[in-house]
Amino acid sequence: MRQAKFAGNPLTLEGKEVKVGESFRDFTVTNNDLSELKYSDTKGIRVFLAVPSIDTEVCDMEVRKFNKEAAELENVTVYTVSMDLPFAQGRWCGAAGIDNVKVVSDYNLRSFGEATGTFIKELALLTRASFVVDSEGKVVFVEYLEEMTNEPTYKDILEAAKAAK
Repeated sequence: MRQAKFAGNPLTLEGKEVKVGESFRDFTVTNNDLSELKYSDTKGIRVFLAVPSIDTEVCDMEVRKFNKEAAELENVTVYTVSMDLPFAQGRWCGAAGIDNVKVVSDYNLRSFGEATGTFIKELALLTRASFVVDSEGKVVFVEYLEEMTNEPTYKDILEAAKAAK
């Protein structure tokens, strides 16, 4: 059984763990306008960020940082996935000026959480994790944070995205 921690307390992660070198698994999430976004709809080099809730301090910092950095990345699309409702995500993105990161919700089908092993059984949230997928659909970087209140390794994620083909 895989685990993450929230403030030191262990939590159960459900779904399939992602490993470098494998093909990224299909999923369906919800855009802020309630339309569906499937993994097969995404193209090029992709960064997928799983976060517990964009309306919390660490998630807020993470999405803002990647929004700033994404403007400098060529041929890379950054997606942030949380269990937040699409309406709340849209409101938060508008207030925060987020326009370089696509923020989507896994609230309905929970298929991203299942496909990436990021669904937290006890909280019905996603744990903090990062995945970089190349233009061929192969995973080139994976980071599951042991403590979900910590920030991800921005530099490593961005370098993996820049190096991906």
